[in-house]
Amino acid sequence: MEQEEAERNMQILLDFLHCLRKQKVEELNEIQNDLQFIKEDINSVERHRIELYRARDRYSVKLRMLGDENSIRKRWPPSFDKATSAFYSSNTANQPHIQDEDRSVIHREGYNAGLAHFQSVLTTYTRYSRLRVIAELRHDDLFHSANIVSSIEFDRNDELFATAGVSRRIEVFDFSSVVNEPMDIHCPVVEMTTRSRLSCLSWNKYIKNHIASSDYEGTVTVWDVDTRQSLMEYEEHEKRAWSVDFSRTDPSMLVSGSDDCKVKVWCTRREASVLNIDMKANICCVKFNPGSSNHIAVGSADHHIHYYDLRDVNQPLHVFSGHRKAVSYVKFLYNNELASASTDSTLRLWDLKENQPVRVFRGHTNEKNFVGLTVNSEFIVCGSETNEVFVYHKDISKPVTWHRFALPDTDDPDDDSGSYFISAVCWKSDSPTMLTANSQGTIKVLVLAA
Repeated sequence: MEQEEAERNMQILLDFLHCLRKQKVEELNEIQNDLQFIKEDINSVERHRIELYRARDRYSVKLRMLGDENSIRKRWPPSFDKATSAFYSSNTANQPHIQDEDRSVIHREGYNAGLAHFQSVLTTYTRYSRLRVIAELRHDDLFHSANIVSSIEFDRNDELFATAGVSRRIEVFDFSSVVNEPMDIHCPVVEMTTRSRLSCLSWNKYIKNHIASSDYEGTVTVWDVDTRQSLMEYEEHEKRAWSVDFSRTDPSMLVSGSDDCKVKVWCTRREASVLNIDMKANICCVKFNPGSSNHIAVGSADHHIHYYDLRDVNQPLHVFSGHRKAVSYVKFLYNNELASASTDSTLRLWDLKENQPVRVFRGHTNEKNFVGLTVNSEFIVCGSETNEVFVYHKDISKPVTWHRFALPDTDDPDDDSGSYFISAVCWKSDSPTMLTANSQGTIKVLVLAA
């Protein structure tokens, strides 16, 4: 019996070692395959570079390219893993079922197209390495210890920007004055007082002086910035309205979402809502598709994003699932590309054409607050409960860079500096410049820099 037990134990060890050897051989084969494909890519790029040399003065171009190459390599030590992840992702773009953790299993068909895409991503990614502060201003309020900026938005021409939050005021600033006349305190060019705390702002994309607001009482208001008067007040929501958005294609249409679990569509030519959607869950965010006044994305406390065609709201066109907590923001990069933020501390990118997830972004912290989300054609920016702004490239799941707001100088022993968080962010159109604000009331103009 002892002999048999010893033989069994030896056989178990032998089986384990055979399995381990098989696993390592498979891993080695995968690495060898990857090395072969990378070698082919290098050869392909070298051939293209030679063609460029033939088209120009070979030596002057070569010297310039060597200089660019050396400057880029300086960025590799801290960012090589991010670039590598994007490299593999570029070759699985048509295979959304393959997760980031499984990029070692790569389908190489059509690889040259993927390589061309990666080259574009890499060029953009290596252009920036930090966020630089070009202006800063504070919302000083003698009567409110807290001054959270809930929303910050540029107007149609990026000439003015408006802020709103718990101070019950919409303040409009001249952007060029803020940037070109540095000082701690800037006076707004327009100020409008409201009855309740404000949650969201949306400028009209056609009528420059019109801006909409939503507030904690559930009221949706359309304002004339020139006259500082309200044009329309909609009071159908029964609880706090978190989000409002003007359509980009129809300046008379806007949509709002509320804690009363209802999405309401409004027309500025009507005194009541023109459409109502009962979602059965608190609504955190609503957004019109930039290319259509018939399509909206809705993020809610049910962890999902509901995409609707307003011509038939009996059922959503699609429900996007993946977030583990409430969806706090939705923003369109393009007509068929949507970004979302959640209190599960992730951002996600979705393909609306194929109704599929594209990528998950991690690095910031967001568990309980609205920390802001803004997008342009290439970058996604959000806040964090660590009082930092994070920038992601849409093709890279880890942050490209981030910026931390300085903690306030205070002698108040009850002041919890660790509780400050980023509360609103907004891109300046077609620009590396953005507006950012935090729960202390500090506003910074940041620009992506080398």
